[in-house]
Formats: sequence, C-alpha cells, structure tokens
Amino acid sequence: MFSSETKKEISDFIQELLQETKDKELPKGEISFILHVDGAKGWSWANIRNKSDRNVPVPNNLIRNLKH
Repeated sequence: MFSSETKKEISDFIQELLQETKDKELPKGEISFILHVDGAKGWSWANIRNKSDRNVPVPNNLIRNLKH
C-alpha cells in the first residue's frame, strides 16, 4: 500500500513521537511497534514497524488474506 520509503518515513516519525512522550513504561532508545493500516479495499493494507524489528514476523491477525 505504501512504498518502502514512505513506510520508513512513517516509522521514523512514529518512533520519534513515541520517544517524545517520555513515558516511563517505554524503553530507552528504540521502541518496538507495529502499525496496521487498512486501505479502502479489503486487499489494501500495510504493516509498518520500527526498523530493528522489520525481520520479525508480523502476527497472523495483522496479515490480510489476499483473496478478499
């Protein structure tokens, strides 16, 4: 749904936003997250995550069936 570059930009922005909260329960440094975005159609979606976790499998409930 998004280009690789757009996903990186969104990921960097969210990482910075989360770090700026200075929430005591968040780790210092990079914060692990997955952002799932639904598109206008059932087959249109994106999972965006922080850069250090990009090779970790996405949970099955965040992967859409492409047959929709």
